Amino acid sequence: MILTLLDRWRAPAADAGRVGWMREYRYAHRGLHGAGVPENSPSAFALAIEAGTGIECDIQRSSDGRAMVFHDWELDRLTGESGPVAQRPASALAQIQLTGSADRMLTLEALLDQVAGRVPLLIEVKSRRDYRIVPSCLAVRRALEGYRGQHAVMSFDPRVSRWFAVHSPHTIRGLVVTEEHGKSLAGSIRRHAALWHARPDFLAYDIRDLPSRFAASQRARGLPVLSWTVRDEELLARAAEHADAPIAEGTGLV
Repeated sequence: MILTLLDRWRAPAADAGRVGWMREYRYAHRGLHGAGVPENSPSAFALAIEAGTGIECDIQRSSDGRAMVFHDWELDRLTGESGPVAQRPASALAQIQLTGSADRMLTLEALLDQVAGRVPLLIEVKSRRDYRIVPSCLAVRRALEGYRGQHAVMSFDPRVSRWFAVHSPHTIRGLVVTEEHGKSLAGSIRRHAALWHARPDFLAYDIRDLPSRFAASQRARGLPVLSWTVRDEELLARAAEHADAPIAEGTGLV
């Protein structure tokens, strides 16, 4: 009861009309990718737009402070190049071909131009413990200036959601949550503390942790709960029961 009251005080739920659209879609995890169509690529996003699904994408920061649509910290897994994304400028990164296709890495501005408001967009800002989040948040906010399509920003790092709450309160922001190795009382307290710091409008929850008492309590008080990564029909059924929308790929998008 005390934690519930603190949740309402420290992280009040957003206006239902402001976040209601989030419950109306399935979101293609890194676009509709597969054989010959890399994740976070223009082709994967084009297929998602054609299918009418929302899009989830990832953001890394270039050396000159631009938001780049790319999941990994290093180039090695997804390109023929190697080394940190953050050590190259946006102009060079935009010329790098994604492995297995003719697609190249996108800036967030280029992705916004491609989507053009036709489907909603979830933008995950990558972070880690020793990372300076302010330059990445600024890069995302600059890219979003003037964009009218439905969109939201989210991160595992509660500092990202908090930054947008303070510096860009019109931007819908979310906290990405996993309970892995944290199902004890101490883990529950950490989740509530992260919630209070982040002040999110929604949660993106690890499907492996559903059903979850924490997720259910936040959903009951009005925070949309999305769930990731829904990869098959069994997980899709679980998400349908315990969350408001799936972030999915493969047969999870059936």
